[in-house]
Amino acid sequence: MEDPLDHKGKIKEPLLSSSTTKGGLRALIFIIVNEAFERLANYGLSTNLILYLTREYGIDAVNGAQILYLHSAATSFTPFIGAFLADTYVGRYFMIGFGCIACLLGVILLWLTTIIPGARPPPCVQFHDSCESASTLQLLLLYSSLGLMAIGAGGIRSSSLAFGAEQLGKRDTLKRAGILESFFRWYYATVSVALFLAMTCILYIQDNMGWKVGFGIPVVLMILSTLSFFLASPIYVKSKAKAGWLDGFARVLVASFRNRSIKLSSQVKDDVYHHRKGSRLLVPSEKLRFLNKACVIRNPKEDLIPDGRASNPWSLCTVDEVEELKSLIKVIPIWSTGVLMSINVLQHSFIVLQASTMDRHITSKFQVPAGSFTAFQLFSSVIWIALYDRVAIPLASKIRGKPTRLGLKQRIGIGILSSSAAMAALAIIESVRRKTAIKEGFSDDPNSVLHISALWLLLYFFITGFAEAFCGIGQNEFFYTELPKSMSSVASNLFEMGLSVSNLIASLLVTIVRNFFKGNDQESWLSSNINKGHYDYYYWLLAGLSLANFIYYRACSKAYGPCKGQEGNATDGGEALTDED
Repeated sequence: MEDPLDHKGKIKEPLLSSSTTKGGLRALIFIIVNEAFERLANYGLSTNLILYLTREYGIDAVNGAQILYLHSAATSFTPFIGAFLADTYVGRYFMIGFGCIACLLGVILLWLTTIIPGARPPPCVQFHDSCESASTLQLLLLYSSLGLMAIGAGGIRSSSLAFGAEQLGKRDTLKRAGILESFFRWYYATVSVALFLAMTCILYIQDNMGWKVGFGIPVVLMILSTLSFFLASPIYVKSKAKAGWLDGFARVLVASFRNRSIKLSSQVKDDVYHHRKGSRLLVPSEKLRFLNKACVIRNPKEDLIPDGRASNPWSLCTVDEVEELKSLIKVIPIWSTGVLMSINVLQHSFIVLQASTMDRHITSKFQVPAGSFTAFQLFSSVIWIALYDRVAIPLASKIRGKPTRLGLKQRIGIGILSSSAAMAALAIIESVRRKTAIKEGFSDDPNSVLHISALWLLLYFFITGFAEAFCGIGQNEFFYTELPKSMSSVASNLFEMGLSVSNLIASLLVTIVRNFFKGNDQESWLSSNINKGHYDYYYWLLAGLSLANFIYYRACSKAYGPCKGQEGNATDGGEALTDED
């Protein structure tokens, strides 16, 4: 590909005007727009979906939440599959294009449920009328739309960022680093703005103009997203697929099993190992020694071909491949603590139901849509990130007289502990809300609006935003720092994989609580009638589990040891406060 940058690292004019030059800035614009519109459409539908399921389909709150948990789990897991398929078989361009079409079909099907009378059950007032349940065909249409949306989102999100980076050419020169970093910043900034608009503007339209218009706008947005991507097809740089990292992991496991009879020397340096040309890793580490058998050379004449490569990659791997798998296994315990923490962040369906029964007026004529309250969490995270980066760090550095910041694992621990406090605050708010409902005589009517301000919920979002700013960002940075550079695609998907597992665990937990935890009146804690159940007890349970998760995290943190570059607490030329006690 022709170099789109001049000797100063700036984009040359042909990139903007020549029809023969591929990649560069103009290609990035189309990719960012494609991703932004997809997020805007998807989140504009999913955020308020709990109200659509309960009011239009007659699905009770708990079953509706479980449907959304599974949908969210699929949406978080499909990028992992998409990344593997794109890297190994079909390429990133094909994967994003497939995702656009699948997502467009999904949002169209969901919109059709609002305009076709027979696509959903007849209207009725829940808990007052004898409501007709949705038929199998109606549910099939609903689930198909959600499934296509999840598949489509996975296709786009799995490859969009990496596909954008491809448009800048090779990454082995410093002059490209600035524009690549700028692309990442604009990518995440645009996605954040899209999420905020989805949680505010689109939800406001749904609340005030109805589901037909409110679900129709995401269809238009998804059409624009698809057109944005395909219109720029002639100018994209399209790399071919090659063997992915998952193949490397599989080879290490198979080779270590095949070579299980090998007896390793007591000293690692006494064995002969296979390594890549130019690699700095000549011998494997002592941890997880059984995997070292995958890279031991038993007979150089049989195990290696003349150019130094393994004659059978499934019997002999390189030291680098073995160490990559080890590094992944090593971060799994800390990754699992983030999985448990994310369950607290995934309570939006229940919180939307709570907000819908509370007074949401800001002025006498304007009230915040129930689903828009989740936007306060995003806003809170941004505020906390800015305060930490621009106020806390400079102030601490000034007091200590040298550059200072919190260690990675310390930030993760603070976030996990804060999530427990967030659930405790939510439990108290729900307890007051429930008592207000009973006092005002609405225990049998969960749809009535109570005389209690929904702004109390902002306390939960305020603390949860703090927890996300520390734990969420901390874990992402932890994965990128601790995993080898060759595993950057794994690092970028680990957090999303955690969200997928969190949704599945949250769904299982809801099922257990609903079936086995009941109050004195034998009403389930998670009753379909939010005023009769004890959702506050459920939140207290999550607060307790989060506290136990913090203790578990401390154990995992100590077992892991210091992060890379933190020996002696020195990082990046400054000082990081210790991750250990």
